[in-house]
Amino acid sequence: MADANLKQSPLHDRHVALGAKLAEFGGWSMPLEYPAGVVKEHTAVRESVGIFDVSHLGKAMVSGPGAADFVNATLSNDLAKIQPGKAQYTLCCDAETGGIVDDLIAYYQDDEHVLLVPNAANTAEVVRRLQAEAPDGVSVKDHHEDYAVLAVQGTRSDEVLERVGLPTGHDYMSFLEAQVPDVLGSEVGVVVCRTGYTGERGYELIVRNAEAGALWDALLAAGEEFGMLACGLGSRDTLRTEMGYPLHGQDITIDVNPVEAGLSWAVGWKKDAFWGRDALLAVKEAGPKRLLRGLVATGRGIPRPGMGVTLTQDVPLCDITSGTFSPTLKKGIGMALVPTMVHPEAEVGVDVRGRREIFQLTKPPFVDTSVKES
Repeated sequence: MADANLKQSPLHDRHVALGAKLAEFGGWSMPLEYPAGVVKEHTAVRESVGIFDVSHLGKAMVSGPGAADFVNATLSNDLAKIQPGKAQYTLCCDAETGGIVDDLIAYYQDDEHVLLVPNAANTAEVVRRLQAEAPDGVSVKDHHEDYAVLAVQGTRSDEVLERVGLPTGHDYMSFLEAQVPDVLGSEVGVVVCRTGYTGERGYELIVRNAEAGALWDALLAAGEEFGMLACGLGSRDTLRTEMGYPLHGQDITIDVNPVEAGLSWAVGWKKDAFWGRDALLAVKEAGPKRLLRGLVATGRGIPRPGMGVTLTQDVPLCDITSGTFSPTLKKGIGMALVPTMVHPEAEVGVDVRGRREIFQLTKPPFVDTSVKES
């Protein structure tokens, strides 16, 4: 029975009809996997195409005169480096400590409109912080439950979108506003974003809740000839882990700063202002004491979050933050915040159910993908 306290996607009934196993994530009831299973869903994305419902992601609009300048003065990355129609990975950091409140995507529509897509569990906090600091004339509105987000990911994603009349081929980290003809007997407005969390070429489609079901159905029908599978959060997690993409709440938190997380590239160090600037400049100057690193099993061990990492049998280092079986590599992979005194390619032990399994430290991504192909 569904938990009445959990929010539901506008596609919930379709997931139930497809036999999805549902799980709580960020306060939402979302598909964990479908009958095909995580490995087949993962493989479909890597080799062909898959479709995800990620409507739990936040949607917040910052609008009004100076909206883009306000976002640039608060979030970490330098919005001035991109043009309208482009998207940017950025961070909401704590103003005092520089810790990561959330990581999110900013869609720069124009100087008076910036759409932010935070993580589900952190949307309210990101919106609260922005609203508290917004100058007169700038509004920050939470549209979390007004819009659905569908992610079509994989090497055949262009063909699927083209079958339903959506534009493809625009640059990585850009977006277009388009119409889907005849999906509901009339045109449906869709924001087609060349973004994703799988490491493969793909798109994220933002559409109003009332029109999400028809678009989902049309995409599934169009993808059938390419072997498209409906994919859940289980395969989304294995795909993002293979890329070394951090997950907020595990690899990055309010207690982890961007320098430690290897996300310095998402910080506009030359900007005059952004939340946490002074604290992060101090960390950068002193050097971090730990770094988010990848681990690859040399044997058959599969790491899971919370498992202890040791340098030798008796020297504890840290805990695994993300860990899983890699369907692509056919071995265990993970991430951990490893002290910087450890050689970046050292062998370490992971306590896997009472056995010390050996892992090699490495720099993600763990696999080569086509995410940025033109």
